[in-house]
Amino acid sequence: MPELNLSSAPAHLRHGSNIGQPLTRRDGVLKVKGQATYAADNHPTGMLFAVLAVAGIAHGRVTSLDVAAAKRHPGVVDVMTPDHKPQLAIDPEIKTNPFVFRMEVLQSNEVRYANQPIAVVIAETLEAATEGALLLAPRYEALPALVGLDAGESYVPPVVGVGNPTENHRGDVEAGLASADKQIDATYETPPQYHNAMEPHAIVAHWNGDNLQIDMPTQGLMLSLARVAELFGIAHDKIHIRSPFLGGGFGSKGLMAGPPVLGIMAAKLVGKPVKLVLRREQMYGPVGHRAPTRQRLRIGADSEGRLTALDHHARTVSSTFDDFYEPAADASHTLYAAPAIRTSHDAVRVNTGTPLFMRAPGEATGSIALESAIDEMAWACGMDPLAFRLKNYAEVEPITGKPFSSKALRACYDQGAARFGWAKRSLQPKQMRDDAGLLVGWGMGTATFPALMFQAEARAVLRLDGSGAMEIGAHDMGQGAWTALAQIAADELGLAIDRVEFKAGSSDLPDAGIAGGSAHTATAGAAIHSAGAAVVAKLANLATNDERSPLFGAGNAGVIARNGRLTRRDDESRGESYVEILARAGIVEIEARGTGAPNPAAMEEYAMHAHGAVFAEVKVDPELGQVRVTRMVGAFAAGRIVNPRMVQSQLFGGMIWGLSFALHEEAVTDRRTGRIMNANLGEYHIPVNADVPPLDVITVEEHDPHVNALGIKGVGEIGITGSAGAVANAVWHATGVRVRRFPIRIEELLVQR
Repeated sequence: MPELNLSSAPAHLRHGSNIGQPLTRRDGVLKVKGQATYAADNHPTGMLFAVLAVAGIAHGRVTSLDVAAAKRHPGVVDVMTPDHKPQLAIDPEIKTNPFVFRMEVLQSNEVRYANQPIAVVIAETLEAATEGALLLAPRYEALPALVGLDAGESYVPPVVGVGNPTENHRGDVEAGLASADKQIDATYETPPQYHNAMEPHAIVAHWNGDNLQIDMPTQGLMLSLARVAELFGIAHDKIHIRSPFLGGGFGSKGLMAGPPVLGIMAAKLVGKPVKLVLRREQMYGPVGHRAPTRQRLRIGADSEGRLTALDHHARTVSSTFDDFYEPAADASHTLYAAPAIRTSHDAVRVNTGTPLFMRAPGEATGSIALESAIDEMAWACGMDPLAFRLKNYAEVEPITGKPFSSKALRACYDQGAARFGWAKRSLQPKQMRDDAGLLVGWGMGTATFPALMFQAEARAVLRLDGSGAMEIGAHDMGQGAWTALAQIAADELGLAIDRVEFKAGSSDLPDAGIAGGSAHTATAGAAIHSAGAAVVAKLANLATNDERSPLFGAGNAGVIARNGRLTRRDDESRGESYVEILARAGIVEIEARGTGAPNPAAMEEYAMHAHGAVFAEVKVDPELGQVRVTRMVGAFAAGRIVNPRMVQSQLFGGMIWGLSFALHEEAVTDRRTGRIMNANLGEYHIPVNADVPPLDVITVEEHDPHVNALGIKGVGEIGITGSAGAVANAVWHATGVRVRRFPIRIEELLVQR
């Protein structure tokens, strides 16, 4: 049977009650009992341990390594260096597609950034490999390092993000600014931020002839498999990657990076299984990060507080050897109804690993600047920040003029403000105190993130015993995919969830695309939806063409699949079970495949985004400048909610990250050496439990018939994009001090007061 087109309504309906239920994680018990197998938990027979030796300079070359000393250490088996390594089938510097980035896999002695891998020690124990790496005692020829946003001459990159235009404009910005009654011109800076997922990057690689078994955390099974295949010159069917669980990804595990490739090379070199796990400090370099930005916003408004122009320029950085540019200014495309908008970017090159995707790339950095600037503009107009945003509410997407596929942002503003008590906020800053004399500030920010979708495939099965199965190479990074996708699968098969075997996390299953861009539930869910429709249609075809079936002749009327039974759509008293249909046909199981993909026509016609509003309260010690966030309320509209419990968890996580962005997180680079000085969780500050206030999340009802067949948008990243600005604006409201360099520091509050 041909695959069903998701843009057309299937003849046969499937009814279920799993979607929308706040089910607990199906994998939760495994995790709390320590029985969920992460990559580094695998220990094949004869496995050796590999440890990276990394560069202590940011620019130059390695002149010597004491390989002999490392090899003499008890337990060391071999040392892989640029002069002693397996050859790759292609040069890893060659970019074979837009999602391939250059990696450092011992192809030369050149050092391009601090923490770059320069050798791999393989040993019988982790301790021996670690000691061997220290004994290499590298010597360098160091060159001056390029550091920071003023490292060199700036240039305009050809594109930003994933192929976005570097500059966008609509209307005459300069004329709009000139005609404005009120203007602001402000510059904001955001720092470099590095991935610190609970699970560091890890790989266990095992060659068996030219067959390769890999255990590794990945957000893109098939992308990783394809990259391994081309690097090592082997067929796709010779590679099997298992990735059932990820201890966080956030973009860093979406594309194949250098360290896992080194693990595969090490296994090939020694002819035994090899495990390689990054140390925490080694995460700060070869696996992507969020680049710093400097953003200038010029905004004009008329005498009634309506925007006349919005100009957003962002400077960012990329590495000296590859190209990825944080699309920060693009955050100004979608939210506020200015008749003239211009966004633009430039960049400089620095001696770091290539910046890559990090949760809400572009939106997170751009929105904290935009939301701060919108608050500054509201203050210049003498208006309440919420009233100003409502005055400039966009009924169509400002940069394109397209209608929104759905937009419940007004409801987010209303419900969030009511829950928070926003109506009691003083307009003037530094007016509110608590009983202990602490300054109290209330701030808000608007959240937005595009509703993306990629391509995926799924395989559905209905069995003679009345059970079913759904197979898809999906990825669970902790967001709850094992649960949410199983809920969709159960409803699409017309079965109870405990009657469905859900398989995911392996490269021998149908391709689920990449788990990124807040698109995985929509993408994989659409494929599951299509596969379910296809297998039910096959089953219905068996019944409606069988004279012995009570469904005979119901092909035109269609059937309904519910609770393991098919019934006629025009007479639900007539039906039979899946078991009866398959048994009479003498079939053990019936299967079908389905695909999910974005609808080009809908994408061309509509702007598709999730929206939200975040309200934050901070308390600031007036003498010490210490800031504490004391409560946050977020209201979000993100289409159909598959599992409210999982969605709430995702939004909590995003809001906490936004708090972290505003107050905590920053990688500090030594400008003399280019080395990161706080590459550990002791000094790279992220919120701990004591930093996180009570959080309140409202999911606003929203129906979107255009975004995809299931009406799902995505919630993985939107929670950041409003929360950071809300906290920053609350700090201003508490203190009267507008800090434009993030994270907000105590000293800036004290010096400016």
